[in-house]
Amino acid sequence: MALPRWLSKVVMRFSSLGSGSEGNALLVAAGQTQVLMDCGFGLKATLLRLARLGVSAEQLSGIVVTHEHGDHIGGVAQLARKFDLPVWLTHGTLRSQPESFANIARIQEIDPHQAFEICDIEIIPYPVPHDAAEAVQFVFNDGARRLGVLTDAGCSTAYIERMLSGCHALVLECNHDSDMLMNCDYPYSVKQRVGGRFGHLNNQEAAAILGRLDVSRLQHLIAAHLSRKNNTATLAAQALCAALDCEADWVQVATQEDGFAWRGII
Repeated sequence: MALPRWLSKVVMRFSSLGSGSEGNALLVAAGQTQVLMDCGFGLKATLLRLARLGVSAEQLSGIVVTHEHGDHIGGVAQLARKFDLPVWLTHGTLRSQPESFANIARIQEIDPHQAFEICDIEIIPYPVPHDAAEAVQFVFNDGARRLGVLTDAGCSTAYIERMLSGCHALVLECNHDSDMLMNCDYPYSVKQRVGGRFGHLNNQEAAAILGRLDVSRLQHLIAAHLSRKNNTATLAAQALCAALDCEADWVQVATQEDGFAWRGII
């Protein structure tokens, strides 16, 4: 399947194979480079989701991993082994799940504070507070435009906000609505973990972060990693729209089933 003609005019483009507690993967492309951030889907599902975006696994330049939770790494090893893809991850992530990354030929350990390059894309990791061994998120830079991603973080930090300020596109976690979480049938311990400082951002926390960023260059805002049970697309979009004072349909929402289609940064 050919990519839409308009994509040839953009500097960087990005899309999602799916976003949520059942699996996550984000695809970032610039020039001849296509990088997958995380892969929480099985091999068959990953290949089908890539094909939906007009991409084959053979076209991937590699996989960057944020942390070791299954909805982010469940499909990494199988995909990397079958297509001989390099995988970049922190030492803590590798150490925490050595069996999950066994027999991958090209493992690259990264420093959470040190940028690295994959062909046409500079990738800037940054640490985030999450209940994982050495969790990071990433900013993707092609030299002209920046895509910032923040999911799987229980709270913000000044460093996170410095990393995300001035980006041209943002994928921002809106995991749950606090009232829905507190009133759901989860055990209290799970509610505390999800809503805690090493859990996941709720809608209002995400909106507060957005309100502290320089958004003067922002072309795209995607709400991501929504809980099926404890959030709705409407609530997430409303919170982010309030922070930006924008029209409701300007904020897009990534879904578990379809992620979101290609977005181009000009």
